[in-house]
Amino acid sequence: MIVNFSISIILFLSIFTSSANADASLSVSPNTLKRSGDNVTIQWSDVDSPSNLDWLGIYSPPDSPHDHFIGYEFLNASSTWTSGYGSITLPLTNLRSDYAFRIFRWTQSEIDSKHLDHDQNPLPGTKHLLAESEKVSFGSAVDKAEQIHLAFENKPNRMQVTFVAGDGDERFVRYGEAKDMLGNSAAARGIRYDREQMCNAPANSSIGWRDPGWIFHTVLKNLNPAVRNYYQIGSEAKGWSEIYSFISRDMYAQETRAFIFGDMGCATPYRTFIRTQQESKSTVKWILRDIEALGDKASFISHIGDISYARGYSWVWDEFFAQIEPIASKVPYHVCIGNHEYDFPAQPWKPDWAASIYGNDGGGECGVPYSLRFNMPGNSTELTGTKAPLTRNLYYSYDAGSVHFLSISTETNFLEGGTQYEFIKRDLESVNRNKTPFVVVQGHRPMYTTSNEVRDTTIRQKMLEHLEPLLVKNEVTLAIWGHVHRYERFCPISNNTCGKLWKGSPVHLVVGMGGHDWQSNWAVRPNHPDLPIFPQPEESMYRTGEFGYTRLVANKDKLTVSFVGNHDGEVHDTVEMLATGEVIITSGSKDDTESPNVQTVPSSATFVEKSEASDGSWFVKGAGLVVMGVVLGFIAGYFTGVKKGSSARNRWIPVKSEEI
Repeated sequence: MIVNFSISIILFLSIFTSSANADASLSVSPNTLKRSGDNVTIQWSDVDSPSNLDWLGIYSPPDSPHDHFIGYEFLNASSTWTSGYGSITLPLTNLRSDYAFRIFRWTQSEIDSKHLDHDQNPLPGTKHLLAESEKVSFGSAVDKAEQIHLAFENKPNRMQVTFVAGDGDERFVRYGEAKDMLGNSAAARGIRYDREQMCNAPANSSIGWRDPGWIFHTVLKNLNPAVRNYYQIGSEAKGWSEIYSFISRDMYAQETRAFIFGDMGCATPYRTFIRTQQESKSTVKWILRDIEALGDKASFISHIGDISYARGYSWVWDEFFAQIEPIASKVPYHVCIGNHEYDFPAQPWKPDWAASIYGNDGGGECGVPYSLRFNMPGNSTELTGTKAPLTRNLYYSYDAGSVHFLSISTETNFLEGGTQYEFIKRDLESVNRNKTPFVVVQGHRPMYTTSNEVRDTTIRQKMLEHLEPLLVKNEVTLAIWGHVHRYERFCPISNNTCGKLWKGSPVHLVVGMGGHDWQSNWAVRPNHPDLPIFPQPEESMYRTGEFGYTRLVANKDKLTVSFVGNHDGEVHDTVEMLATGEVIITSGSKDDTESPNVQTVPSSATFVEKSEASDGSWFVKGAGLVVMGVVLGFIAGYFTGVKKGSSARNRWIPVKSEEI
């Protein structure tokens, strides 16, 4: 009797497994890719009783546990999914390990409201495996140099080159002023970081961690100014990359050109544990257009914090560098540290007033990937207080034509008496204004903003108290900030009061509109008895929620900054700062219209810090609508598969009360 019962159980389980797995098949083509960005097509067939919740898991390494996918897509992304067959084509990034794919059946009863992604959407379940694919490999390309990016060095006749490869064997960069004459060579040094050096989860967890490969760095020396240089990376043993090129730096250039933005992040071709930034692709696209249009004129990029938004999921860094390589291999790509690269609970500098400001925004990375994957001019470092290496690339400066640029850290000690404060003070006091009449200061968290950004109120007050006097005394021309995911331009301002000239009242810009699409509301009128409830203060000369970037162009007489919108690649706001101190607005208007509108700066406008304790909502319609949005977004997203535009790939409507 017991034997018969056991046989019955086995038969039942066999039938159940057969029903769950059916005879589904999964194949991939091609099986070998040549470099990051190559497409693979995943095809499936014979899926019985297809469901809206059937999904495709993307795995690297291929032997990862079922719930350790790097990304996923629902099978309903294919137009033929209801017939039990279909295909999805994805570009893959070289993660220095093979890929594999699996399809699963996920049922409504198995949705776990506690197992959520960063958008608070339930992550798919892995209980019912339908099929697995063979491996996809990058073959010998796994050891080729990728993720190439440039940066200025302390000496103007040099250029830094950083890239990633699959092993630590010796690599070289050969370079010269002609494609067929790469007669110079620079050996590249490889380093890496380990899981144990991360501070917290998910960065040090089995789900978030992936091998970052070897990060190589070298310096190209004795470059002639303002000349196109060609370069190639690799070795005889590992093979050579394609040939890239850049225009070398010219300390005495008549014009300075830069592309400046913050908070860009990157897009992934799949859903993952965190929200990625689809708009970042447009930012890169338009900047690439501009770089190519410049021809043999030099330029560089400044990304002011919140770089990849990996937040502890290490493969997102690989996706980011693959996305920016088309521009970062052509022009220097400079960065400032932001909260999403660094902040962690045990960070060494966290005064009492900052306890609620510096949280775990870095996802346990504690600045390690940022510090080792980038190499900026200067040598600023801070101890992490953990097993992690020193945090680097915190504050530094350089001259570019007629402009002196100073990058600072808002995530580490900037108060008077600290090492960074002394660096800022010495740097600003030593600027040769005959050589560089304009000074631009850049940092992540803004000193001025009219957004309803509650958490940073205290840090803005500290910046006004400790840093603004240095900017005013040393006649900084322009202060550029990120963090708030909008574009906003202020009047020449100091002590919350508009002035007539930038000398003594720097112009402030917030440029955190590079790609991240969580946006705070503008500050609300106290009790807002009258409309509009989001009034634009007089000192805010132009503001918009559009994504994009800024172009900076300067000569000895004038510095011009233009805001380019991603929806059309056109200029929507322009401000000119003359060497005499005058500020001229040649386009844009307070109400976000696109027609040219010459503005005058108000002679006196006192900015009173708004009480930011109104209703705490980041949404116009208030908390009630937010709650309703959570419910409706969840239901609509999972059970109807409604798409949020063609690029969103069935993403559910994000509902988030605080995220910058």
